[in-house]
Amino acid sequence: MTANPRRTWLLGAATAAAAAGAAFGWWRFSARTGHAQAAASEAAPTGVWAQRFERPAGGELVMAEMRGQPLLLNFWATWCAPCIAEMPMLDAFQRDQAAKGWQVVGLAVDNADPVREFVAKRPLGFAIGLVGFAGADLARELGNSAGALPFSVVFDRQGNIAHKKLGALKPEDLASWAKSVT
Repeated sequence: MTANPRRTWLLGAATAAAAAGAAFGWWRFSARTGHAQAAASEAAPTGVWAQRFERPAGGELVMAEMRGQPLLLNFWATWCAPCIAEMPMLDAFQRDQAAKGWQVVGLAVDNADPVREFVAKRPLGFAIGLVGFAGADLARELGNSAGALPFSVVFDRQGNIAHKKLGALKPEDLASWAKSVT
């Protein structure tokens, strides 16, 4: 059976159109959501500071206690490879910036058991909160309209959003944030 040239051409044209549409959609999404990062400070939803989360080893993570210092809030999950890859970098950032008042908090958008197993095998020097799948709603409130992971939000000392980033962090993101949020 021979291929129909017209059908082959139409299939190729449709594939090219779909790829172009996807690229345009990604570009529009990136521009609209501040995929790279937001440059200006914006008020955080007041509900974020009222949140309380269980910690993997027990106890409670109280967001109100984090207000007043620069805060890097990172939404992650154990099943998210880019999230896991950036954990050592977040841990180093916490160590390097703690003297300047910085705090790093990882909110696990995951089931509690896998998170507990993860932190038992890889102890971290920053706070982890068990937010579960409801964390996707909180991330959306903070500007993650896609609901994807990882997602990071930086708060300044006044509790306002200074930066956001959807996707894996890079060392230059952290260096830039450390300089711009004092």
